[in-house]
This record gives sequence, structure tokens and C-alpha cells, in this order.
Amino acid sequence: MNADEDDDITEELLADSEKLTGLSLELLGLDPHPDDMTAEQRLQFDPEDLAEMASAGSDDRERSARQTRLLAGLLWNSSSILIDQLFRDLGTLHELDAVTPEAIAGTSVLSSLPPQFASNYDAKFTQRFIVVAADVTASLARGWAAPGCLAGELAVYCLLDQARITEDIYELDLPEEWRAIVEEVLLEDADSGTLYADGAVHADGASDQGTGKLDIRHWFEPFAPGDAVPPYACS
Repeated sequence: MNADEDDDITEELLADSEKLTGLSLELLGLDPHPDDMTAEQRLQFDPEDLAEMASAGSDDRERSARQTRLLAGLLWNSSSILIDQLFRDLGTLHELDAVTPEAIAGTSVLSSLPPQFASNYDAKFTQRFIVVAADVTASLARGWAAPGCLAGELAVYCLLDQARITEDIYELDLPEEWRAIVEEVLLEDADSGTLYADGAVHADGASDQGTGKLDIRHWFEPFAPGDAVPPYACS
């Protein structure tokens, strides 16, 4: 990747950051300067934290703000790529005689889902997942709302995987531990991460921890009566 291409993608992502109106830069890890806070906002921090924020030099603050804006733009850009790649995966599935773990391993997005259920990722599943992923990514513009079903949480993991790919390709200057920061905001109290852990739910619904609620049969079910899942996905 040459320097001109790196500069082009950086400027594109910085421009895209303005479109990500559903998450503030502060939620993405940017520490505001105490002088820019209201009295009520300053009360939320310990004096030691305020002193540390105030001690940051202007160059450090400028770089931190640029890194966080770049992260915001990356999330926006990756949302579009995610949906494009899911449609590509759907086209691939239509060409298969049978859905196998080996075939899913070669897909762009479905390969990021828990592999123990790979044989279930057929065209109908993928269509439902696309609808959920589109709904989840729309929250980045309309105002973030936690996913209403487990499939929505998994869509966030897929989104962050795509963001990581773009980061690696272009060697983006992002905040340290950016993925952990974003996961803490977008996946607060999420249980879906255990599907990627050792001893996770198996394809037959069994689990070393007895967490049958994480079985693929329940991925599109609302967590609670007040949680919204697109009708097509939960039908």
C-alpha cells in the first residue's frame, strides 16, 4: 500500500466520521479537555482524572481527536462493506450444492460467525442476518441502541472484524485498544462472546456451561419483550 492510497483512505474515513451521528466521540474513547466541560460534566470525574486530562498538551489532544474521528469513520465505512460482503456471501451460497463448514470458512462475513454452527448458515439464515445487520448498523446514524437479539450482537462482532481488516490493510493510526473500547460500548453485558470461547455451545445445543439460550435456534428471538427485531428476521 503506497502513501497516496493511505492518505486517500484516511481523508475518506475522516469525512465519514461526520456521518456517524449515533455515537459521540466521547463514547468512542475521546477524553474532553476540562475547560470544554460544563460544571455538571466535571463533577462526573475525580480531581485526579481532571488533572490528567488538563495536563495533555495540545499536540496530544489533537492527535487523540484525529484518531477517534478516524475510528468513527472506520465504523461507518465498515458498516457499508459489511452489508456488501454479506450479499456477496449470499450469492456464494446460492451456487453451493450443500452448505458445509469448509464452504463457510471461505466466505467473507459468515466465516466470522461461531464456526460450530457453520452448516446452518444457509441462504435463509443469511437473508435474516442481513436484515439484522442492516438494522444494527443503522443505529450508528439514528442513535445507538443495543442489539435486541443475539444475531444483532454477532453482527457487531462481524462489523468489528471488518474494521480490523481495513485497519490492517491501511495501517491506520487508531486509538490503542480501540476494539475493546468499542465492544464495551456496543456490546455491554453481551453474552454472545462466549460462543467464540472454548466450551461454547455446540451445534447440537449442548454446552459445557449449560447455556442453551445461545443455541442458533434462539439467535433471532428478542431478548426481552421491549427489544425490537425486524419482522423478517424473527419470522
